[in-house]
Amino acid sequence: MRALALHLVVSALLLWLVSYIVAGIHLGGFGSALLAALVLGVVNFLVRPILIIVTLPVTILTLGLFLIVINALMLMLTAAIVPGFSVDGFKSALLGGLLLGLFNLAASALLRRPGSRV
Repeated sequence: MRALALHLVVSALLLWLVSYIVAGIHLGGFGSALLAALVLGVVNFLVRPILIIVTLPVTILTLGLFLIVINALMLMLTAAIVPGFSVDGFKSALLGGLLLGLFNLAASALLRRPGSRV
């Protein structure tokens, strides 16, 4: 439970960082960032696998680069659900999704403890 809470807070901080870097992504505050991180996690858990299966031929043809588009769509869907979080357009969502994915990868590598299986 503690690891889940830590992951949620780190994701919210990274989302907040992305909103400062990408001009088209706006957050109302840290509460909105926490809620957006939670909803993004649920959307990535429920909707993303379905989209990956449906778009598998395109993903294979683009050698996996279409997954960046799926990340952008998940960010836009989250912005449509969460009040206080908005994405101005697809271009902003694409850049924001790419940065958020890279930042999450770096944060996961930094937070991983030696000897842990997570």
